[in-house]
Amino acid sequence: MIKLENICKTYGKLDALKDINLTVGEGEKVVIIGPSGSGKSTLIRCINRIEEPTSGSVYIDGELITRKNALQAVRKNCAMVFQSFNLYPHLSVLANITLAPMKLQKKSRREAEELAYHYLDRIGLRDKARAKPTQLSGGQQQRIAIARALATQQKIILFDEPTSALDPEMVQEVLDVMVSLSKESITMLVVTHEMGFAREVADRVVFMDDGVIVEEGEPNAFFENPENERARLFLSKIIR
Repeated sequence: MIKLENICKTYGKLDALKDINLTVGEGEKVVIIGPSGSGKSTLIRCINRIEEPTSGSVYIDGELITRKNALQAVRKNCAMVFQSFNLYPHLSVLANITLAPMKLQKKSRREAEELAYHYLDRIGLRDKARAKPTQLSGGQQQRIAIARALATQQKIILFDEPTSALDPEMVQEVLDVMVSLSKESITMLVVTHEMGFAREVADRVVFMDDGVIVEEGEPNAFFENPENERARLFLSKIIR
């Protein structure tokens, strides 16, 4: 579903990504972990063309999307959940969720609202449909952001540290939604510092450091006995 070939990204003299190669299968749940500044968020932002790779190729569902005039192909297959929610504060929850289905997918208002209420039921926030994002807690806003991504009915959802901006007591309500979502056929690529979530949900864990993929593997094997010394040091600091 996702294929990266020799992806590099530079900012001036900084090499944020160095020759990344990665394949994610249809329906696979891949969790990307690593220290801050390792290139995790840059990687998934390159997949979604929020960032343009300096070189290399990205394929989504077999289609080359690192080419001119390919943004439509990206938006057709790929939704994203950001760490800072990125909800429109002047719109209601319902309007936030229906905007993309109506504008990009040309669904009628009725169709879009039916989808919105379906996913609001899914995340337990139907009663917040008429509220503005500023009236909600951080955890509720992030759950709304996930519902917004689901309402586009894309094959792929990218998550960029979806709990990092939340107070600790709000983290679990978002993770619970994501755990539930992981039981479906959607392809998920998740950047996170939540190691418990990675253990529970991931089909594969990818560890990044200094702009490269250092190690990847099945979660139990990775967390119990990582092969790379840098990965072992990282885990020793965050898992007590």
